[in-house]
Amino acid sequence: MKTPLIALACMALVLVCSPTSRADDEVLPQPSPPLCEETLKRQDEALAALKAEQSRLEQKIRDMECAPVVSSDELLARNLHHLQSLAANTRAQRQTMTDFRTFVTWMSSSLAGYEKYIQAGSVVAGAAKVLPIPYAGQASMLTKFVSQGVLSLNAASGSIATYLKISDQYLALAGGIDPKRPDPARVSAAVRFADGEFLRSMTDVQAKLRTSADISASTLSFLKTLDSYVGGSDEYWARTKAFITRNDAYKKDKSYLASSIEGLTSQAGAFNNRLTLFEETARKDLPIIKNLVAYDELAREIDARARQKREAMAAAVKP
Repeated sequence: MKTPLIALACMALVLVCSPTSRADDEVLPQPSPPLCEETLKRQDEALAALKAEQSRLEQKIRDMECAPVVSSDELLARNLHHLQSLAANTRAQRQTMTDFRTFVTWMSSSLAGYEKYIQAGSVVAGAAKVLPIPYAGQASMLTKFVSQGVLSLNAASGSIATYLKISDQYLALAGGIDPKRPDPARVSAAVRFADGEFLRSMTDVQAKLRTSADISASTLSFLKTLDSYVGGSDEYWARTKAFITRNDAYKKDKSYLASSIEGLTSQAGAFNNRLTLFEETARKDLPIIKNLVAYDELAREIDARARQKREAMAAAVKP
């Protein structure tokens, strides 16, 4: 009985232990490690790829930094628009020049007429000799004031003629540019003319017209002072030494002064209103002209850089 039990126990032990023994005896296949040279090669290739990508990105950044925000064609279009705006303002200014010239001519004639009337037997001659006329920060007597005023008004008339001539030349330059296909050379020529002769003539005529306004204001103030002096001061009659009666002299001078004051007030008021409008458009023209110059210089710089780049690329491909 013991023998069969021992045999069964041995068989069970064999069944339990035999798989484990086979598993222990078998050697599992291990992955072969990569060769050292192959690993180094892959690392070098990856590093080279990274360097190439870095170089490409750096070049792209340099190109973006060197590339203009706007092209020269866009700047050309902007300058053409500014030239057209300046031309529109110039046409409006030229229309007022006829009125300015008419006033300056009238003022020069009237100023000489005031002097002739006052000094040719008028009762106010005595007062006119002692009453100073404030003008340009100074006080001068009637004769000196009239001579200075006539010279200034003649200069204003000449400045108006010059402005009309120069502005007509500018309009011809601006009008000669084809808006559909603007020629850069023509645009640059118009810009340089606007910043040069045209701006100088506009500034000069503005200053001369302002001087004319000051002359009319001083004259009007003087006439009003005379009118007040004639009507309200016994000292006036003591100074005149006239050989006509006080009543006749009073009526004559009061009538002359009243009509002169009324006419000058009306003419000077209209002139000053037009001058204010002219000065406003002139102030608007100044930044337009400065923008024209800035855009033109920038367009030239962009074209120069593009030309240098093309020349450098052409030189690089030569053997």
